[in-house]
Amino acid sequence: MKGLDLSEKYFKAYGLPLIQDKFSPFAGRISAGLVGDGSECFGFDDKISRDHDWGPGFCVWLMREDFEKISSELQEEIARLPQTFRGHGPRQVSAWGQGRTGVFEISQFYLNFTGIDHIPDDLEEWLFIPESSLATATNGRVFYDAPGEFSRWRERLLEFYPEDVRLKKIASRCMTIAQSGQYNFGRSFKRGEFLAAQYSETKFCADVISLIFLLNKRYTPYYKWMHRALKGLPILGETCYTIINDFVTSHDYEKKSQLIEEICALLIQEFKNQNLSDGASGFLLDHGPLIQAKIEDESLRERNVWVG
Repeated sequence: MKGLDLSEKYFKAYGLPLIQDKFSPFAGRISAGLVGDGSECFGFDDKISRDHDWGPGFCVWLMREDFEKISSELQEEIARLPQTFRGHGPRQVSAWGQGRTGVFEISQFYLNFTGIDHIPDDLEEWLFIPESSLATATNGRVFYDAPGEFSRWRERLLEFYPEDVRLKKIASRCMTIAQSGQYNFGRSFKRGEFLAAQYSETKFCADVISLIFLLNKRYTPYYKWMHRALKGLPILGETCYTIINDFVTSHDYEKKSQLIEEICALLIQEFKNQNLSDGASGFLLDHGPLIQAKIEDESLRERNVWVG
């Protein structure tokens, strides 16, 4: 059983009855689910995942005034619930796995991932938050949300970056993908600088994946899951998942060079599909400035195209 399904069934069996029985005056003001750190929140958990921070458990999210009133008592009651469920558990909490389940105040829960205690409301705040943090803050599943406040935050984040921010990030990825893959990988390899070539290869793949997520208007998860998550994206996802897998498992320099150009050609075609660039060049470095020029905010448009 996947961790998300296990946690939802566990909540419905024990968590929801607890809330409705012992916290009935607040039942219409409580939200619950499983969101945040952990492979199960992305749906990527497997047998290997189960050795730590996996098993029956859930998050409860409260509005600030309710958190001050009932969080301690509610946490104590949740701790008394059965620690095993349907043959799974108890959760083996690792040294760094504390705080993945339990009772949280909504704004503080999002603050933990985004660095701000409110929904981002300007371009600078959106630029400040790492993509992987936004992916973590919006993964998982909401099991129960009577007031809708937790989902209001979640849905706004899932609407994705403001378009100017997306364009800035896409432009920057064009520059770094061209630099690492189309330029430095080959030069480093020919010089016998194999560590630099390996780093260029890794940087190329990571930035390509990030760019494809941006083209899909989805947040890139952190490095451990970014390639696996790529496969499920409708735009270039499965195609580039396969090409990247072939790229990193090949030991043939000529084949690697050809695959780099194949990926870049696919990206440039998608730029045309989304009316991001009409440039004819096959070098991604030439597309970055064209895409950045489409940014409406003057201050953001004039910034260094490499940074984003």
